Amino acid sequence: MDNKQRLETLVEICAQAGELAMGYFENQNDLVVDRKGHQDFVSQADRNVEVLTRKLLEEAFPDDGIVGEEDDPKPGTSGFTWVIDPIDGTTNFINGIPAWTVVVAGVCDGKTQIGVIHDPCHSETFAARAGGGATLNGKALVLDDPRALNEGTVGVGYSNRVDAQGVIRLVTGLVEKGAMFHRNASGALSLAYVAAGRLLGYAEEHMNAWDCIAGQLIVAEAGGVVEEQDADAMIADGGRVIVGTSAVFKPLLAICEASFPPTT
Repeated sequence: MDNKQRLETLVEICAQAGELAMGYFENQNDLVVDRKGHQDFVSQADRNVEVLTRKLLEEAFPDDGIVGEEDDPKPGTSGFTWVIDPIDGTTNFINGIPAWTVVVAGVCDGKTQIGVIHDPCHSETFAARAGGGATLNGKALVLDDPRALNEGTVGVGYSNRVDAQGVIRLVTGLVEKGAMFHRNASGALSLAYVAAGRLLGYAEEHMNAWDCIAGQLIVAEAGGVVEEQDADAMIADGGRVIVGTSAVFKPLLAICEASFPPTT
């Protein structure tokens, strides 16, 4: 199966996973939620959506590996690994805010080959494959936005795995450059919005691979600029994420370099 066929199958899988997630979202009173850490929650929806997504991936691609946010990795023999975030934006999800997504990426040879971000609340599916372009509901995304930072809005992420001073410096830096900032508590959805031209860029000091590598591919294939990382290293450790239009990426990168402490 080539990557075009893999992507078509993945879009169908994410649609089924999104349908299950919507069932939980529409029945908030019955939702069971546990706390993993400070401002870090997991619901039975997260767990059950990942179970379904894994099952469908295993049926379609039995030789591939799987890495998910909520369960142990499954090794594969093909060299291809699927990376799952069953619900990105769990805090939104458990509070009834319609800003969350089902996210799956496919990785091979240290590169993200396929990515899907499915937003069931708004019936939007952002998808991409390496070298094949990016789409929103099947229509090509072409990112060609000449606006400067002071003419638009940048998405900002915050991780409880790093010191809060980094995001404070980031927001300050954006405001000083005349930019607006936006945080919707779903990094994947924000990355998709960059690819769709709704945000000029997105920056977060630390993201896990399941939150970001699908979105980074979608932005890049739409014509945006992405700070490059090795996908396998991101799966292992996570890392910084900076994306933007060609017009804002360099100034956004400079603000991030000044805001986030150097990694050791």
